[in-house]
Amino acid sequence: MLAGAVDSRIADELPGVGVSWCAFAVAGDPLRRSPPALRSRLRGLSDRQRGAQAIALRSRPIPQAYRVLFRSLGLEPDEYRIPVEALMLERLQRGGYPSRGLLTDALAAATVETEVGLWALDADLLAGAPGLALDGGRVVVADESGAISPVFFPPPSDRTPTAATRRVALYAVTAPGVPDIAIEEALWTAWDIIDSG
Repeated sequence: MLAGAVDSRIADELPGVGVSWCAFAVAGDPLRRSPPALRSRLRGLSDRQRGAQAIALRSRPIPQAYRVLFRSLGLEPDEYRIPVEALMLERLQRGGYPSRGLLTDALAAATVETEVGLWALDADLLAGAPGLALDGGRVVVADESGAISPVFFPPPSDRTPTAATRRVALYAVTAPGVPDIAIEEALWTAWDIIDSG
């Protein structure tokens, strides 16, 4: 797990905020259909996550830390849901976590299991390490070439993995109060799922 650079103005205003990331080679299309074991894992997560768990989620330490950070960034967490809440809401609406392919399913499983949101980039399109920067007064995930996406929003399709991608970078935005071990577990969980898929 690597730590990305954080603009000093962000670090001064929001101590403890950052980006943790990793990059690794993938064998074959990272967007291919998920193997049976991963689809079964998603079904198991769907069976364990019901309305009561969704309601209790907000009182848990990691989601609460992200909700506080959202508000500090000017994002209303009941309008722009933290990643694990967005997934749980979809599960309640659809009756389960749908399988959308290896990479997307790996990110979803890791997020639901650890409560830490993850995003993926094509590592060969990165100019240096992902970090946090200011762009027009907004906090963004950026590399040395400039802004990639607003923080907590999915990266644009021209930066995300495709069927031809052979190196994937995963990243998580860290929040004050979220233990490093939870961030590391989220990244390694997704990496392991993709690597074994």
